[in-house]
Amino acid sequence: MLVVVFVARQQGRHVPVIMEIKDSGSVVLTAYHSYTPSRIPIIEQSFVPEISSNHSPISRKSLPQCRRINRMLSNESLHPPMFSRSNSQASVDSTSMEDFWCEVESIKENSEQGQEEQTLLEVKAADEGELEAEWLQDVGLSTLISGAEEEDGQALLSTLTRTQAAAVQRRYNTYTQTMRKKNKHTVRDVRDIFGVNDSSPTFETVPVSPVPSNGIQLPGQKPVWKSVSSNSRVDCGLDKDSPSVREELSYEISFSESITEVPKNRERQNNQRFKKDDSALPKFIVRKSQFGLTEVGDLSLEDMKKIRNLSLIELTAFYDALGIELKRNRTERIKGRENGLFGVPLAILLENDQKKVPGIKVPLIFQKLLLKLEETGLETEGILRVPGSASRVKNLRQEIEIKFNEDTFDWDQVRNNDAAGLLKMFIRELPSPLFTVEYLPAFITLVEKVSKVKLQLQALHLLIMLLPDANRDTAKAFLQFLKKIVANEGKNKMNLWNVSMIVAPNIFIYKGKHANREEMQAAATTAHIVRLLIKYQDILWTVPSFLISQVRKMNEATMNNTKRQMMFDKGVRRLLRRKTMERERPERSETHIPEGVIRVYAPLHSKVSMAIQLNSQTKARDILARFHCENSHASSKNTEVQIQRLYEIGGNIGLHCLDPDAYMLDVYRANPQAEWVIKPKSS
Repeated sequence: MLVVVFVARQQGRHVPVIMEIKDSGSVVLTAYHSYTPSRIPIIEQSFVPEISSNHSPISRKSLPQCRRINRMLSNESLHPPMFSRSNSQASVDSTSMEDFWCEVESIKENSEQGQEEQTLLEVKAADEGELEAEWLQDVGLSTLISGAEEEDGQALLSTLTRTQAAAVQRRYNTYTQTMRKKNKHTVRDVRDIFGVNDSSPTFETVPVSPVPSNGIQLPGQKPVWKSVSSNSRVDCGLDKDSPSVREELSYEISFSESITEVPKNRERQNNQRFKKDDSALPKFIVRKSQFGLTEVGDLSLEDMKKIRNLSLIELTAFYDALGIELKRNRTERIKGRENGLFGVPLAILLENDQKKVPGIKVPLIFQKLLLKLEETGLETEGILRVPGSASRVKNLRQEIEIKFNEDTFDWDQVRNNDAAGLLKMFIRELPSPLFTVEYLPAFITLVEKVSKVKLQLQALHLLIMLLPDANRDTAKAFLQFLKKIVANEGKNKMNLWNVSMIVAPNIFIYKGKHANREEMQAAATTAHIVRLLIKYQDILWTVPSFLISQVRKMNEATMNNTKRQMMFDKGVRRLLRRKTMERERPERSETHIPEGVIRVYAPLHSKVSMAIQLNSQTKARDILARFHCENSHASSKNTEVQIQRLYEIGGNIGLHCLDPDAYMLDVYRANPQAEWVIKPKSS
């Protein structure tokens, strides 16, 4: 008997057809044809699974079928590996693309289980002039459009570097040319702002010294590095034993100024393959300068607003230096739910939660989901990848909406995979994405055109600086959780690339219904972005020191402009004359503070103030230790529990929580008018 097995294609599925042919021999012939050769070019071109509306979603319960389909749809099955690796590593790489597509199918399945469909973000096309006008407003230079003379705009322009000034001038040129074509209204000539020569702005820019091969040098001074120790650097790497190549980063000079040559290979690589193993990524070491490192929460809200403006200008200059166009999506604001927990804007959630817990920065429901998973789910095999029951997750969501605010919800009943499903659902259903989408396409373009991870990381760093406070703080908590999952890879079987492939469609691609073709084609790229976010998060939450220096100069320029305007007021002039006469009188010895001596205030300590003589080796931690020693016998319970930090307040900065390793004499010389206060660090 001859048995022939072949496969016929019927309604998008492969149906086995068995024919029995009796024969004198007992030979059995078996054939299986998964797809015809004519389909291969089409699949490679589209790179996207075409799922018809009447086709039922592929569930994780039929994982073998999902794997077969995704091997056909992903580039992983269409091209051989670029480099040799063990069978286990090859298996990880092949299943990682399956994880992405299966996660998309799982999301679709959940949405079809009666979940409330989200309103899609609408991206509207705009002409160049409108985009440039919006850009000028976003960076705080709306005065160039209105023609008004405002202090903030002038102060900002006075702090720009050469490349940043060129970026602003280029955008303003485009805006003025477009407006003249439209004949809408008279616009200011670019020469009125940047000088007669369009190619060289006349306003003073921040000078930049050449970049030496061993680091960054500030104008007129030598770089000050501390000795290499665990406290003198940020060592970004999930695996201490990783053989990754080590590279050093410095924040002393702007990223755009440090680009000495444009990468040669700038051709678009739609089918770009990324090395999936963690060791393929370099290990960056951030050296602390004399000012230490500053995290995003260490500055005042007003100064962080200026950091955002400068970051967008620097990001634009960075793209210009690389020869890549920085495209911005125009998005309409979407009105989310005003009450509840899921599908509610982060700002509204925080406003409601802060009534219960003042000063909270991450929504309570999000914190609880993370806490639940950290307590019981970090070692669960396949956590995030293996989905919970769609119907059970739906019921849990409804119950949480009713009982969470009254603190009557029983979290012990929630299984780990269901909790992971609720966490991903919360992120997906945010009315505005956790990582805002305005410049995401531009970053995807950069990753596809520039293969150097250091340049990708610098661009991503600036994008993080652009995030709103609520998005940034929530994203930080989420990425810290993901880092813990990767740290438990030995038990949960989730490595860095696996986690990245699962998370990517939830935060970047899926927006309520289905992703478009371009987004699906960028699947591997978005996963690579998530991988960078997880691995280098300690770097990304640090504010580059060159931006802080520009904020200081901006504040100084604003103060000088205010002083000049006050001189025109006769009443103010009389008051200043009187104050001048008072200053000329001999001062009491106890109020005179010699050069290099600061008075530190500690309102919560028994000894509320102390004059401290600074030297070249005095660090912020030394001052904290001295106060702790003086007040150890009388410290209150509150001050013992809370972490005390030294703050720089006023002068050319709003508020700055100092790194314990900051050299105080250098900080004092940068801001001699500041006040110095010891107080608890806000969480």
